[in-house]
Amino acid sequence: MTQREVLEQARASLGPYCKGCEICNGRACRNQIPGPGSKGAGDTAIRNYDKWKEIRVLMDTICENRPVDTSCHLFGQEFAYPFFAGPAGAVKLHYGEKYGDREYNEILVAACAGAGIAAFTGDGTDPEVMRAATSAIKAGGGRGVPTIKPWNLETIREKLKQARESRAFAVAMDIDAAGLPFLKNMTPPAGSKTTEELAQIIREAGLPFIVKGVMTVRGALKAREAGAAAIVVSNHGGRVLDQCPATAEVLPDIARAVDGAMTVLVDGGIRSGTDIFKALALGADGVLICRPFVTAVYGGAHEGVEELITRLGAELRDTMAMCGAHTLAEITRDMVWKM
Repeated sequence: MTQREVLEQARASLGPYCKGCEICNGRACRNQIPGPGSKGAGDTAIRNYDKWKEIRVLMDTICENRPVDTSCHLFGQEFAYPFFAGPAGAVKLHYGEKYGDREYNEILVAACAGAGIAAFTGDGTDPEVMRAATSAIKAGGGRGVPTIKPWNLETIREKLKQARESRAFAVAMDIDAAGLPFLKNMTPPAGSKTTEELAQIIREAGLPFIVKGVMTVRGALKAREAGAAAIVVSNHGGRVLDQCPATAEVLPDIARAVDGAMTVLVDGGIRSGTDIFKALALGADGVLICRPFVTAVYGGAHEGVEELITRLGAELRDTMAMCGAHTLAEITRDMVWKM
């Protein structure tokens, strides 16, 4: 399938909210929730996209002519590329009736594993969302990362048990989901966690633990103190707080502060292999991409996901070659230009 074919078929099956835009930049959906939009005026998702585009790559082909290697390692697993599908939950509500969470995750996890990467899976108020996600990961030999919302400890423990039983190679918590309306006023309480509470959860996880939703150096250092193996620099695609800085704006300082003590991933508005290159140059070890994978599933199922991964990988490989980087380790800050 081609990108155009995937988008055409996606538009025919997506619900009334997502427009299946050729350029997924947050402008068409803005603050449409339910749907793929953002909180408030929808400013944060748009800023995420725009700030990656303000960074430019610096071409340098006076270098050795040898093959480019895009492979990376994460928690003992080898992947073909340093990018992963981001988590999405309640897809029927936000994206249309074609798929429920079980069918969506079965397609996404299997297609990502088949193409050499892994999928992060989502969570929701319906327990079936996590059951479906962990079932798909187990069927895929553990090549996935279930992402748990910051529920109360009892609920988290139940979902961590499902994650372990799925043989997932890591587990994540999107700690910034504390800003989602359905987590507020729950009994028992759900939402933000202290460093001590997070440390207890990480100790009980029994898997490498990824804290998603870090936007400050202070937050990164608290995640490290709690024992996180990795963080995701993320503002939840703008869905939890309006007028945040873009992830591209805060990534360099966070990566510098962490200084290799844990893995740094980033998401938010990354839409091309060139954007992935920029993120790695600014200090990330890898990236997550969410909304384009939803469109890929709705528009082409396994073939749609494979088309997206192949295209992103080819763009990354081409950018690396044209900037003189033959491995991910050779991508450096001086290969990008930033105002």
